[in-house]
Amino acid sequence: DRRAWYYDWIMTTAEAAAELRLFGLGKYFQSNYKDLRQRLRGERLQLTRRQSLAELGASLIALLIVGAALGWMVWKALQGLVTLGELALIYAAFNQGQGLMRTLLENAGQLYGNSLFLGNLFEFLALQPKICRGGPPWPPLHEVQAGITFKGVSFTYPDATSNALDDFTMTIPSGKIVAIVGPNGAGKSTLLKLLCRFYDPVKGRIEIDGRDLRDFATDDLRRLITVLFQQPFHYNTSVRENVLYGDLKLQSSDAQIQAAIRAAGAEEIVARLPQQEQTLLGRWFSGGTELSVGEWQRIALARAFLRQAPIIILDEPTSALDPWAEADWLERFRELAVGRTSIIITHRFTTAMHADVIHVMDRGRVVESGSHYGLLGLKGLYAESWSRQMMSTDYAESV
Repeated sequence: DRRAWYYDWIMTTAEAAAELRLFGLGKYFQSNYKDLRQRLRGERLQLTRRQSLAELGASLIALLIVGAALGWMVWKALQGLVTLGELALIYAAFNQGQGLMRTLLENAGQLYGNSLFLGNLFEFLALQPKICRGGPPWPPLHEVQAGITFKGVSFTYPDATSNALDDFTMTIPSGKIVAIVGPNGAGKSTLLKLLCRFYDPVKGRIEIDGRDLRDFATDDLRRLITVLFQQPFHYNTSVRENVLYGDLKLQSSDAQIQAAIRAAGAEEIVARLPQQEQTLLGRWFSGGTELSVGEWQRIALARAFLRQAPIIILDEPTSALDPWAEADWLERFRELAVGRTSIIITHRFTTAMHADVIHVMDRGRVVESGSHYGLLGLKGLYAESWSRQMMSTDYAESV
């Protein structure tokens, strides 16, 4: 049923409309939806048929019992053992008892049917979170003094067959901008998820200032971190609310919201909107204004920057920016990141080159570390990837 609902949603949502038309996927999803609905309809008809047969059988048994009871009462009356008044009284009592028994059985059936679903509900409600404080309580941190350390961390996603990280070790010094680069599947985004404690490592430790993340209360830990995710969610609310979602506990002033918008380089975008910060974004509601992918990313950056957390994690922050906008944003970001520990996960070497330290990942491990020019001098994976990316950029510009 959930799969059928998914096909229904994907065929009617605006987000998928362009691809459905371009790739001719409409009939494919229609066929899948039709097959699932026919299967569900057949299973429901089968259940209804079985229920109807059971009810028919129960009714026939009840009819036989009533017939037997009536025959017994008529036989007693013919023998003169009961009067007609007693016979009417017995018949009325029998009918009433039969009605009560029928109601009782119907209610018992409903209780049984409901218990099948309630069992799933209570089983779900009884689930305990796997992410919990593992050690003694510690007071929350408000700043990072030494840095973040990954010590021999290994991690495998649930139901996966290979490690996303394998004996991973890395140090992120406090107050520095650290870039993490590498091919797809190297484990870069996994670091973000582990640092935010969406998962715990299978082996090893992750420490902030020498304290294992598992010793923090999850709320206290996550207050230390602000994140721009690779695919930020598009909230169909006003620009102001989109930014405020970055820190609902903060009594944000207009100046703080505007500062976050400027830090994200989104002030020109907001200025062009019909009602500036009060403009409704998205197309879910009447009067909303749709943004481009890059503009949505700028709004998400402002949301991340509103939270004054000591650790900033940006996952592909410039993926939707052109080179001119990227250079402008990097200058702003260096000013914003002063005194804060910043981690940039990126495929763009033009972004990574501005970091204080660059870690190159491959197959769940760090294979190279250093500054941009230092890594170029090693003539390893970073230098090779840099050359390829620059060649492709030069070719694209020449075309």
